[in-house]
Parts: sequence; structure tokens; C-alpha cells
Amino acid sequence: MATTAEELREEVRRRYAESARTVTEGTDGCGCGSGSCCADGESDAAKFGEALYDAEQRGELPEAATLASLGCGNPTAVAELREGETVLDLGSGGGIDVILSAKRVGPTGIAYGLDMTDEMLALAQQNARDADVTNVHFLKGVIEQIPLPANSIDVVISNCVINLSTDKPAVLTEIARVLKPGGRIGISDVVAEDHLSAEERAARGSYVGCIAGALSRGEYETGLEAAGFEEISVGFTHQVADGMHGAIVKAVKTNQPEAKGLPVTVPAAKAGCC
Repeated sequence: MATTAEELREEVRRRYAESARTVTEGTDGCGCGSGSCCADGESDAAKFGEALYDAEQRGELPEAATLASLGCGNPTAVAELREGETVLDLGSGGGIDVILSAKRVGPTGIAYGLDMTDEMLALAQQNARDADVTNVHFLKGVIEQIPLPANSIDVVISNCVINLSTDKPAVLTEIARVLKPGGRIGISDVVAEDHLSAEERAARGSYVGCIAGALSRGEYETGLEAAGFEEISVGFTHQVADGMHGAIVKAVKTNQPEAKGLPVTVPAAKAGCC
């Protein structure tokens, strides 16, 4: 069982690389989308992955992009993207949200995707070519150290990825750093009800399965405030396990991040899958 932060990150990387290979090679695998670690049978298939995008949006995408959708929500539906904006998707995976964002911001805008997995980056780049979008840039890196300059992004989105980080205060601080003053976030994530302990969250699913690493609603709100955000909202959208929900997280950057972080106890990861 993975225990250290680096071991957990490598386990996440391995599982998501496997998911990308599943799509590109057409084999059975275990990722974090429909029919995999996050979804346990048909009843859970509607809680994760491509089912959370409407038919019109799926029609804008290559089939490989929808097959590689591993998220727990649809951040492009709530980010209110506008023509000419610069968007960053954290943990961009197969590129579904980057492609949709690129279409929303148009040729005068830019959509960045950040991912740490070579296999996912290669799949995303191919999906962008197949979708015939050119205003996209895919970057390799981790969400705790975003390889972009400060005050360069209008909107940060993410889809069921921040819960996988072992240093969530660093992620929230980095988001605030790269956002322009007045920049905003539209994030889909798995979020716990406040009464659940870290141990109780861990009992509800594997770390790579998107659930055990989740923040509570109160922790999210406190962490965003500490990072320099206001107009914070964390709204539950659908239940994914007892006391655990898919959620939409929205906030606006109004000041510089403070030199303080959110005390987060990362729940223990489980090694099992599917």
C-alpha cells in the first residue's frame, strides 16, 4: 500500500497512464471514469466520466476524448468562459475540457492543459488535432507547481483532480498565483460532508478512485479564503458515496495569497482497484 506523498503521486500517475493506454490501445483497464475505479457498475456510471457532458458537448469531441473522460463533473458548464479568455485546466487528462474550453474562448483565447502523465498528454494532443483546435497548449507538470507565470490566467478549471493531491494548500496557492486579479475558478471535485473524518472518507473508496483524498466542504472554503479568494461557493451536485458528493467549486481571486495554508490530513490510500 502506498504511504508517502511521492508514492501516492506515482500510484496516481500509473493508474492514469493505464487509463490512457486503455483508450489508445482499445484494451480493458482501470482508470477513474465510467466502468472503472470511480464507477462501480452501471449505477455509478452516470456519476463519473462522459455521462456528465450533454450530447451536444460530446458531439464536439473526438470519440477518444470522451472515452478518456475521467472526471466527476463538467467544469466548462459552470466556468462561464468568454471569448478571448485564457483558461487553464489542471489535470487535463485526455483533453476533453481543454478542447471544449478552446472552442468557448475562440481563436483570440487560449486553453492550457496541465498533466503529469506522458500517456495522457500524448492522447490529449492527438484529440486536439482530431478536434481541429489550434488555440491549445498542453504542459507537463504537477498541479502543486504550475509551470506558468503569475497573473497570466483568467480562469482555472479542474475536473476531479485536486482531491488526488497530497498537498492541497499548495494547489490552491498556485491557482491564486497564476490567476489575474479578478480571475476565477470553476472546479468540479469530490467533496466530503463536514462531519466525515479522514478515516471515514478513506473507507469510502481508494485514493486513486477519487474519493478518499477529498476535502470537506468547510476545508475547501477555508483553504480558498487563505489562498486569497472571495465569493466562495462549494455546491454539491450529486452523491457519489455516503457523505461524499460531486461538487462545483467557484471563487474569485481578489487579493494575493497569504503566507498560511490549510491544515489537511490526507486520508490513507487503498491499493485496490475496480
